Amino acid sequence: MNRILLVEDHERLAGLICKALMAQGIAADVVENIGAAWSAVALVPYQALILDRGLPDGDGLNLLRRLRGSGLGIPCLVLTARDALHDRVTGLDAGADDYLPKPFAMDEMVARVKALLRRPVECRPLDPQAGDVSLHPGAGTMCCGDECVTLAPAEMQIMLLLTRRHAEIVRRGALEAAGWGVSEAVTPNALDVALHRLRRKLAAIGSVQRIMNVRGLGYALREDARPQ
Repeated sequence: MNRILLVEDHERLAGLICKALMAQGIAADVVENIGAAWSAVALVPYQALILDRGLPDGDGLNLLRRLRGSGLGIPCLVLTARDALHDRVTGLDAGADDYLPKPFAMDEMVARVKALLRRPVECRPLDPQAGDVSLHPGAGTMCCGDECVTLAPAEMQIMLLLTRRHAEIVRRGALEAAGWGVSEAVTPNALDVALHRLRRKLAAIGSVQRIMNVRGLGYALREDARPQ
């Protein structure tokens, strides 16, 4: 399932957007301000961003400029009550991929999001690799050579984060956010179960990559240097 980030402080509108997206198989995490959105994007490899301009802590375009300045090309649909030509131009110049004025039809919003999801995210390979392991999100598989296994959606998101930060320590909270989103309640052992399954699947395809527990700090995907 695709996961996007919705930055919208109007609770009722956010709920309607999430419901319309979920009906099309698109999950949305919701945050209400720029600060929370920046933190969420740092934790989760979202496929797209829906961004309201009028937020409690400023213009949503400030977040978009910051994202683009950091080299993150996540596709972005900007929502706004401002429909003047110069406002649309400003949004596109800030890095928006699409612009939708309020009020809007939910069907049109969903169609525009689906169009964004068909675009590759810049600066992030579609099928990332780490050592002898490659991930194929479109197919939902993890491979080592000719051997492949299927990953559940949460497992894929966790592996995507570990792969993109190969050999680096990733904190538990970041892995939970990647697997289940920043707005979902996660059972205490959900991550442990997912990591156990991923370790078994890595071994099943003959990979030398291991998910290592760095006590007190987090987890890292690293090559097992021990002799086999």
